[in-house]
Amino acid sequence: MSEIDGLAERLSRSIARRSSRRGLLRFIGAALTGAAAIPLLPVSRAAEPAPGGGAMPPQASGNPQDPGDQTQCDYWRYCAIDGFLCSCCGGGPNSCPPGTEMSPITWIGTCQNPADGRSYIISYNDCCGKSSCGRCLCNRNEADRPMVRPQSNNDINWCLGTSSSVYNCSTAVILGTALEG
Repeated sequence: MSEIDGLAERLSRSIARRSSRRGLLRFIGAALTGAAAIPLLPVSRAAEPAPGGGAMPPQASGNPQDPGDQTQCDYWRYCAIDGFLCSCCGGGPNSCPPGTEMSPITWIGTCQNPADGRSYIISYNDCCGKSSCGRCLCNRNEADRPMVRPQSNNDINWCLGTSSSVYNCSTAVILGTALEG
């Protein structure tokens, strides 16, 4: 063991003879500056759009009573949504992408359909089981309520009722028409 200690001592003393505290500080400063420049290097980013623009093609329902593009945040059903749109992730406004499961626990919103001027009750179900889709993030809080009414709040991970609490995307299922009042 003393041979290793002697070798370590000789190496330490040799380095101490050839360097100074200022040199050590200069080396640490250069290393920190170099490390800060690493994110600026040209690398492939996973969240960048695919070649050819990568934008989702418009997805209209084909029903004149359900107007709008289901891949855009301004689609009428998404008035209280907070999350990635399942329409951009392999599912639809009513369905989860393959490999995910719809949470039975939801938050509720009321959105007005521009085609008929009526308000509809929308159930926002999270799809769970795979990591976040990462496409078409929407955060609309038009019908969001404070946390005193959690059933109307969109800032909770609603995947608690599924086999996996990993969030993927959100749907907007029409439950029925709202009462006029």
